[in-house]
Amino acid sequence: MSAVHAARDADFHGPLDFSRAATAVLDADDTVVGWSPAAQRLLGYLPQEVLGRPVGTILADRADRSRTAAVLPGAGLPAAGRVRRQVLRMRHRDGRVVRVATAVLPLSPAGTGPARLLAVADADETEQWEAMQAMLRGLATQSPVGLAIYDTDLRVVWTNAALYSEMGTTQYAGLGPDEMVADGEILSERYPPTLEETMRRVMATGEPVIQLHYRGRPPADPERDHVWSCSYYWLRDASGASLGVCEETMDVTDRYLAQQRLDLLVRAGGQVGTTLDMTRTAQELSEVTVPQFADEVTVDLLEAVLEGDQPTWGTAPAGEVIRVWGPGSGAATAERPAAPRRIDYPPDSPQARSLSSGCSVQERPVHTEGTDGQPQAQTQPQPQPQPSARLVVPLRAEGATLGVVTFAWDRRRDPFDAGELAVADELVARTAVSIDNARRYTREHTAALMLQHSLLPQNLPELSGVELAHRYLPADNKAGVGGDWFDVIPLSGTRVGLVVGDVVGHGLRAAATMGRLRTSVRALARLDFAPDELLARLDDLVNQAANEGAVPVDGHTMPYDEALGVTCLYAVYDPVSGLCRMARAGHPPPAVVDPAAGSVTFPDLPAGPPLGLGGLPFETAELKLSEGSLVALFTDGLVQSRDRDLTDQLDGLRSVLTEHRRPLDELCDRTVETLLPGSVDDDVALLLVRTRMLGRHQVAVWDLSSDPEAVGFARAVATKKVGEWGLEALSFTTELVVSELVTNAIRHAPSGPIQLRLIRDRTLICEVSDSGHTSPHLRHARSDDEGGRGLFLVAQMTQQWGTRYTSTGKTIWAEQPLVPEGGADGF
Repeated sequence: MSAVHAARDADFHGPLDFSRAATAVLDADDTVVGWSPAAQRLLGYLPQEVLGRPVGTILADRADRSRTAAVLPGAGLPAAGRVRRQVLRMRHRDGRVVRVATAVLPLSPAGTGPARLLAVADADETEQWEAMQAMLRGLATQSPVGLAIYDTDLRVVWTNAALYSEMGTTQYAGLGPDEMVADGEILSERYPPTLEETMRRVMATGEPVIQLHYRGRPPADPERDHVWSCSYYWLRDASGASLGVCEETMDVTDRYLAQQRLDLLVRAGGQVGTTLDMTRTAQELSEVTVPQFADEVTVDLLEAVLEGDQPTWGTAPAGEVIRVWGPGSGAATAERPAAPRRIDYPPDSPQARSLSSGCSVQERPVHTEGTDGQPQAQTQPQPQPQPSARLVVPLRAEGATLGVVTFAWDRRRDPFDAGELAVADELVARTAVSIDNARRYTREHTAALMLQHSLLPQNLPELSGVELAHRYLPADNKAGVGGDWFDVIPLSGTRVGLVVGDVVGHGLRAAATMGRLRTSVRALARLDFAPDELLARLDDLVNQAANEGAVPVDGHTMPYDEALGVTCLYAVYDPVSGLCRMARAGHPPPAVVDPAAGSVTFPDLPAGPPLGLGGLPFETAELKLSEGSLVALFTDGLVQSRDRDLTDQLDGLRSVLTEHRRPLDELCDRTVETLLPGSVDDDVALLLVRTRMLGRHQVAVWDLSSDPEAVGFARAVATKKVGEWGLEALSFTTELVVSELVTNAIRHAPSGPIQLRLIRDRTLICEVSDSGHTSPHLRHARSDDEGGRGLFLVAQMTQQWGTRYTSTGKTIWAEQPLVPEGGADGF
């Protein structure tokens, strides 16, 4: 028989209770003088079969007989009013042995007539009932689980001792479940909002509720929230009628808080530090911890940390910090980051003490007894209400202090426990690692941007011959650096050098290689090499560097340089003649827009090999560009990628450039939006050039003979033209420069034509061309030399001078700044 059935049938009376047990009445000699029907059912003997016989005759063995003899005789009888229980083995009428529990009750101590009453019951049933009774006594008095029984109206009818100790009171009779705990709430999901509704659902459905988490404040501890794990079962009687609900509760506050804190740390591990932005990291810390751990979070960093500098090892001096996150910062986004602000903490503030000590600092309000005997907080006037409690933890990484984190709680009086301090330290430690990583990234990113800015032209020169606009999109948008580059180089005679190149790869290594090549191109361009000659010399430099940096590959020494395979296009545009001469080393040709027809073409320029690969020579192609022509120089990242078709991209570029009359900056933006709507996987450089031409009134040309008399003629016509341009202040210098340059051409150049050209642009340019190829040298003449001072005088009296070589000879040029007239430049 099960314990439940036994309890139901016994109606809380045990099997050995004399009202339901099998009984036999014994006289003083242990002779059976009475035999109950229950005894007959248990052992099978009819009354006439046992009456008058000693009770020992139905015992199974001698050991039980001797043990019974020691108990049953008068000398061994229990004291009056007591029942003595023992387990015996009795012989059933059918011969089997029955294990029974017995109890003896004395009836007549006089020794005559019925002397005692022997109660007999099945031993297993008795032991089961006694175990259940022990369990019930344990649940009522010893169990750590709080128990309460509610009737069908959900009013308390019984509680055990554990519930008394948890709640601190015994006044529960007649209370409902939601009246027993103040300000309670159900924490588990998918349950009704109150305990009463939960219990009514249990009675309605018959389905138990297991481990529902409930938070409230018991009468024994009204200042602190507790969490209980609750279970509910429907109680019914033997007929199935509802009796109410049984509630099991256990205070799991410590375990719940530990789990919550562990979950908090797990969330922090996945949600704090997802970017390399310090403000965003501070915001993520606040999002994780508020309101689960604290009511407010403030993050203050040292200014040096925000700038990416290495913080000083050890503690930080108290003083100014930068608040990157705090109450009222709002939602920071990539487009609108929270604005940091400077905070100056006084020396006695918890933040300043934490910075200077490198330790956590706790601050809780101090309360004193008021006039009415109630605690009153000692506060000083504040510009805004202060939280009730604060915990300041220093942000430290690798022994250096980066800043402080302040956790704040409203309406809190109890001290911080060890668990909260450990969680705060762990949260801040994880945040410190992320902020230090962001600091390192800021430092490297700043260095990379400085490198990139130093390598790429930041402000294109203002030139009379061209109008310019550009865009640069590095594939490594985190570092902001790449290997593609463009350049605009002012050349002599108002000419313009245009460069666009593409280094294999991207990032810092590609940027460094790009910077080396850009410097080389600028140096070679200043020597006025033709485009094909410039690329040939650049190719020689790349090969030389590759051989110097040779590396072993499969047992062989192979040249290696980051510049190997670089593509480049170099063009020189002359606004006087309108000619544009181009050469390319494996680079895509430019797009050229005719200003009259608006047609877009891609000139078929000779395709030289990429730099350093050798093979075919470089060739220069010459284009005649009308004034207002649009030239688009670009790297292959603009039109080529793994997921974009080259033909479609070129058609898209063509469609944008047909609207060539739009402003160049607008055309740049439209080109990028049309061809690169998403992220780029290769560096992109785009340079748009709109050509201009110098007017005829700005250029004067004279062909001179090699006769010395031509020097006087050259001085005269040059002086006259300078006067016509309104530059009389430059007449003397111009006359001297023309005289010296023409004299040198007549004296040192072989016979052939000599040409004098004056150009009035942003400077006054004087050029003398001859058929000679001898390079002039600047030298200091001795006091007794009759000549040799010409170029020295030219260099001293002009802004700059130089020589360029052409297919027919050389040109020596000199520039003078225009003298302002009336606040203008004389144009």
